[in-house]
Amino acid sequence: MTPPPFQRFLDAHRDEVWRFLVAAVGRDAADDCFQETFLAALRAYPRLRDDSSPRAWVLTIAHHKALDHHRARGRRAVPVGEVPERPAPPDPEPWAGDGLWARVATLPARQRAALLLRYAGDLSHAQVALALDCSEEAARRSAFEGLKKLRLELTTCTT
Repeated sequence: MTPPPFQRFLDAHRDEVWRFLVAAVGRDAADDCFQETFLAALRAYPRLRDDSSPRAWVLTIAHHKALDHHRARGRRAVPVGEVPERPAPPDPEPWAGDGLWARVATLPARQRAALLLRYAGDLSHAQVALALDCSEEAARRSAFEGLKKLRLELTTCTT
C-alpha cells in the first residue's frame, strides 16, 4: 500500500504534534522542534511500514526531537560579558510556574515522557512503549507512578 502524499499526512497530524511539543519543550522551543520533527518524518516517510500507526510514528519522532532539545540545552554555552566568580543558576524550565505542567516537568524523565505521550499525545500504552523502547507494562507503570506522584503533590498542596 502506498502512503498518502506527505502534505496530507502533515495536515492530518500537525495540530497534535504541535500540542505535544508545546507540552514537552515549551512554547518558545516548540517551533524548532516541530520543524525538525517533520523534516525527519519527510526523510523517513517513504520507509514507513504499512502496519504502523502514522500518528504514533510521528509522535515518537517528536518525542525524540524533544529529548534532543533538552540534551542540547544542557550543553549550550551562555554568552556573558564577564565570567562570574560563582556559577550562574540554571535556566528556568520552559514550564516555569506553579501549574500542573510545571509539576510534570519535575518528574523523572521516563515518567514525564510516559505522561506526555499518553495524555498530551493521546497514545495508547502500547504506542508509548514503542516510543520509549520498553515493554507495555513498563510504560503503564511509568505513567502510573508519574500520576501517583502528581496526585500526592496536589493533595498535599491543597490540605
